[in-house]
Formats: sequence, C-alpha cells, structure tokens
Amino acid sequence: MTSVMDQKSVPAFEKLYVGGEWVEPAGDAHIEVISPSTEEVISRVPEPTPADVDRAVAAARDAFAGPWRKTSPEERSQLLNRIADEVEKRVPEFAAVFAAEIGAPVALGGPLHGMAVQMLRQAAGLHERVAFVEDRVDGDANVSIVREPVGVVGAIIPWNAPVGGAALKLGSALAAGCTVVLKPAPEGPLTTYMLAECLEAAGVPEGVVSILPAGREVGEHLVRHPDVDKVTFTGSTEAGKRVGSLCGERIARVSLELGGKSAAIIADDAELGDVLPTLLAGGIGHSGQICAALTRVLVPRSRAAEFAEAMAFAMSGMVVGDPFDPATMLGPLAMERQRNRVESYIEIGRQEGAKIACGGGRPAHLDKGFYVEPTLFTDVDNSMRIAREEIFGPVISMISYDSIDEAIDIANDSPYGLSGSVYTNDQQIAKRVVSEVRTGQIFVNSHAVCASQPFGGFKQSGHGREGGPEGIAAYLETKMIQW
Repeated sequence: MTSVMDQKSVPAFEKLYVGGEWVEPAGDAHIEVISPSTEEVISRVPEPTPADVDRAVAAARDAFAGPWRKTSPEERSQLLNRIADEVEKRVPEFAAVFAAEIGAPVALGGPLHGMAVQMLRQAAGLHERVAFVEDRVDGDANVSIVREPVGVVGAIIPWNAPVGGAALKLGSALAAGCTVVLKPAPEGPLTTYMLAECLEAAGVPEGVVSILPAGREVGEHLVRHPDVDKVTFTGSTEAGKRVGSLCGERIARVSLELGGKSAAIIADDAELGDVLPTLLAGGIGHSGQICAALTRVLVPRSRAAEFAEAMAFAMSGMVVGDPFDPATMLGPLAMERQRNRVESYIEIGRQEGAKIACGGGRPAHLDKGFYVEPTLFTDVDNSMRIAREEIFGPVISMISYDSIDEAIDIANDSPYGLSGSVYTNDQQIAKRVVSEVRTGQIFVNSHAVCASQPFGGFKQSGHGREGGPEGIAAYLETKMIQW
C-alpha cells in the first residue's frame, strides 16, 4: 500500500483496513493530513463511517467466536513477536512519516517506535507471567480459576504517539485472546496504516484486528456498539468522562488513560547538572505533547532564582525547527488548534501574574508551521490555571516551596495523578516523596515512560493500567469453576 519513500515523502491510502483486509470505504469522504511544519496537505486517507465500524465489529465478533478464541497463549505470543519483527524492520520509515504527519523530530521518532517494538515483545512474554488457569483447593472441593478473554475490544488512541499507543493496547489485548477494532485519531492516520501493513505481513488472522482512523462521531459509535465488550481509551480527561459515561450506560468494561499535570520535586540538595537533562526532556520533550510530562517543577524557594536562570538558559538553547533535521530538538505542535490552545494558556499565565523567564511566543526564524517557543513561567502559584490544567505544549510552570512537606502537598494538590519525579541525594527524602505523592508512577533522579511496567494514573488521570501483567488483567474475565 505504501510507495517507496524519500526523506520527506509520505504514503497515501485509499482503502480501509478491516478485519485484516484492505476494503473500499462505505462513504466517499476523506481526511486530509496536514504537515504541522509546512501547514500543507501532504496526504489523505478515506474517512470511515459508522457503517465501516459495524463491519469491523462484526468481523471481530466472528473471529472471536471462531478460530481465534481457540488459539493458545503460546500461539498468540508467537504472533506478537512476528508483529514486533515487522515493526522493527520499518522503524526509520515510521520515524520519518511520524515527523511528517505529527511533527516529532526524527531523532525522537526512532526511539519512540523502538519503544513500540519493546511493548509488543513485552506483551509476547506475558503468557509466561500470567496464570490463565489456576487450580485451588477449597475445603473438600477442587476449584479452577480461569481467566478468559473479555471479547471484542474497541481501542481509541490519540495522535501524539499513534504506534506506541496502538502497541500498548494491541499487545495486551491480543495476548489475552481478544479481538480489536482500533480507532486512531484522524490527525495521525499514516503511521497507524503502516502498522496495519505490519499486521498483514505478520499474518494476523482474519477479523482479529481492524484499524479505522476517524473522528469523534465514529469513536462514539464504536463506544456505544452493543457488540463491543470492552473499551480502552487514551486521551483527554474531558473526552474520557464522556467515554466512561457511555460505557456506564451499558455496563461495558472500560479502561481510561487520561491527562496529567505531573510534578517534579527538586530537593534542596539536588545538583543542577544531575537534574536538568531528564527534567527538561520529561517536561517539554515532543514539544510537551505527552500526558506524563513534568509540567510543574517544584523548587526550594532559596534556590528558585538559580534554577530559573539555569532552566531558562537551557530551554532557550534548544533547537526548534524542521523535524527532519537531525539537530532539531523540538518540532512544531501537531496541529493549528493545538498551537492556539497553548498560546491561549501562555496568555492566561501572563494575566494570572506569572512571569515568563523564557519563550512565550513563536520562534522568530520560522515563518511557517505550528511552532511555539519553549516557555518557562516563574512566580507561579499552584492555584493558577497554568498550574492546574493540562496545556499539552512546551510550557513549564515553576513553583517555589519552603519545606518538603509543602512540596508534597503541592504535588498532591491537583485533579491529576499520572506521573512525577523527585530529585535528591537523600534516600530518606526520596522514600518519603515516593510514598506520599499520589500518582501512578514516580521516578527517583530521572524521568521516563517505561514500556514494560504498568502505566496509568490516580484521580482524573484515569483508571486501569496498561503494560505488564497488570495491563493484561483489564482484557480478561475471571471464571470460577468448582469440581
């Protein structure tokens, strides 16, 4: 389906991937793919309709009721490893197309898609870590606990990391024995259709996976569909509330991986040189378009000026520009409306009284593209909107504190609880922070997105986990059999 690519050419797709086959769409509308770095239309794909969703769900239901349900965990493991092999072969191509459609630098796209390979291989090994059948004795009775696949899964993923998001959900779902209808965001369709080519090459059986990049209407149809047993959603908290309410209406199983406003607590003993590399990558890497980004930086009041100067200097020196340039560190925002959103929050921060230590505008050397300068706010109070609401852009809010007690309180004073970090050489401080900050993951003297461990959050960051044995649990139903 794809053409031979040079560095900046992108594929075009004229058919939908439904149940393992490339088929004509039910409608004649198309989604235009707009380059965030040039603002030009670079490709187009067919726009699915609810009728296409119905066809995909029917194929998934037939496959689940048929041969796929009879596959063994070992057979599914082998399939996942074959998918990983196919993705791994094309990592440079994925990185190039990701740069074209989303604007992520190729230097970032390679590792991100390498992480997707790791996710698939991790899922392929779950059959060795999960007991699908467990025998027990209960008094005079023999009991078997059987963990069965939940059924047909509707999986909805955002545009910021389509292949990684798809790998995380597909890996667990397929390892569990489910079938999947995957709905990527319409802004990132090309890499997900390339993933479909990888599924095809790996020999995914008929009906087991469909991929339908589409907008909200199609997504709601999938969520409401009576033949979808479980919905797994990654996206904004507001959209997640809607998905959760729709699933609640029909008691459908649902997992939600939502927004974040994660805090990095920098203790008084932390060294600047030890903090800045992972702090800045964790805060504004991928231009801040990561749900687990460290967007609140909590520093001792006595060192606030020192950290503000160092962070502003480092952020101002980041290379912002063409995502195909290997020297580029930050690309554009993925779309115009996202740049508008980020710029509106920068203006809100000004009006709230926060000070801009660096950035705050569009890069002067770039006359096209949805670019925003890396922006650091100081003198931020945790009650300000820029400290409480997810911006999803290259914007960091620095907040001062007077004691570790206060820092922990500030970190927890948020509607979110997705990620976080603590930087200190004092093990007692580290142990206290990681035990008292209410968040789904927290790192000591580092920050990352871990592909092999459970990922998810507290509070309005969602519920459920993805990755690891904890991630597959959401795709299994437990049956008790007494003999």
